Amino acid sequence: MWRIQQFEFRGDYRIWVRFADGVSGEVDLLPDLWGPTGEPLRDPAVFAQVALDESGTLAWPNGFDVAPDALYAELRG
Repeated sequence: MWRIQQFEFRGDYRIWVRFADGVSGEVDLLPDLWGPTGEPLRDPAVFAQVALDESGTLAWPNGFDVAPDALYAELRG
């Protein structure tokens, strides 16, 4: 599993992430915000509550999270 080492909220639904191996870049998470836990994050104030949980995953207080593996794959193309 790829571990996120650092992240920065960049506004809208974009987050810059850096992984432990040095891979980094910006991702737009808007397309992923659907379903019962994703839809509430379309509110910018709710989306801005993103944090890095103890396992190194981007997560929100309502239980929504984004798998580091998916982010890594998106950045690597």
